[in-house]
Amino acid sequence: MTESRDGNGGAKPAIPKPAHPHRRQAPLPWQAAKPAEEDPQAFARVQAILNSASYRLAENDAEFLARNELRGERLLLEYHKPELMLGEHGIRNAIVVFGSTRICEPAAARRKVAQLRDKSAAAPHDKTLRRQLAIAERILAKSRYYDVAREFGRLVSVANNHPESHTVIMTGGGPGIMEAANRGAFDAGAKSVGLNIDLPHEQYPNPYITAELCFRFHYFSLRKLHLLERTRALVAFPGGYGTFDELFEILTLIQTRKIKPIPVVLVGEDYWRKVINFDAMVDEGVIDPEDIELFWFAESAQDIWDGIRRWREQSSAPP
Repeated sequence: MTESRDGNGGAKPAIPKPAHPHRRQAPLPWQAAKPAEEDPQAFARVQAILNSASYRLAENDAEFLARNELRGERLLLEYHKPELMLGEHGIRNAIVVFGSTRICEPAAARRKVAQLRDKSAAAPHDKTLRRQLAIAERILAKSRYYDVAREFGRLVSVANNHPESHTVIMTGGGPGIMEAANRGAFDAGAKSVGLNIDLPHEQYPNPYITAELCFRFHYFSLRKLHLLERTRALVAFPGGYGTFDELFEILTLIQTRKIKPIPVVLVGEDYWRKVINFDAMVDEGVIDPEDIELFWFAESAQDIWDGIRRWREQSSAPP
């Protein structure tokens, strides 16, 4: 390093040229393998070290991260990833739509019934086929809800697809009713969110979710947390265990005021009254009369949307 003179004739140190951000002029000792002439077996031993699980970076070691002792860290990661990415996309409010994955669009339901009718006609004494046909006919009868969910997704997306009151459709990301709601948003050219759950068998998210807003979860608890965190309304279509799980969790949280009340809409009154006797729960004293006022029934997409807006108006909250 040489010195230069300042304006007063004094010496001042020269400023060195900045170091290259990636390369050195001379390598550090650990940047080169031990020469074979010093130890012919050294290279093989170093390769064994490099291939060892202990040498993997912890963040890149899937086997290590899957250990039971790391469950807490996995829970944190599963919370933070969707939280950060939803925030980056400005997703603050959502209407959650749930329902059976088995309720397909009407055309597919009609094809299934036709196939089973042909099979049953060829084997009229086959009780299993008769039962399968009866179930397929029930699914066909409920397939109209696919169209209702799709239209509802479109209505919400058209009404709220602007920054001031941006509310997206959020589903569990699967087929059936959830596909229909995401598809309605897709029809409107709007974003929608899907929160898939990782299952022991092969599965696919539905094709109408916004690609960068489809997340996969290992833990049901974290998935439900994210469903709840931005939820401004829950719309439950006819469904099974999964739908019941989501519905009763939210009803319990509202009942106990662990969360502020939100609109809860059960679509298909005949179905819900058939599978759950809410009035009997009141009569048995296990819930209070006010607890069956935490939700209401609707049939059409417009009825669902109008009801949510009226509920919001009554609660002095924006729809």
